[in-house]
Amino acid sequence: MKIMVRETPKGTEVYVPKKDLEELVVEQEKEGLWGGWAKLSNGWTFQMPAFDEAPKMPITVDARRLSTE
Repeated sequence: MKIMVRETPKGTEVYVPKKDLEELVVEQEKEGLWGGWAKLSNGWTFQMPAFDEAPKMPITVDARRLSTE
């Protein structure tokens, strides 16, 4: 699923265009977000792609949704 990740004054935010959904990242497996899972404030969890170096934001990535709690 294509998602856009950006930094905001509140924290890291994920936008899911197909759902018109904007949520903050509230938990993450790894520091720096990339290469592990990220949990959003609505309970959704995404497997984030791995990068050798953290990319510049905002960035659109293909992430796999793991759960929809």
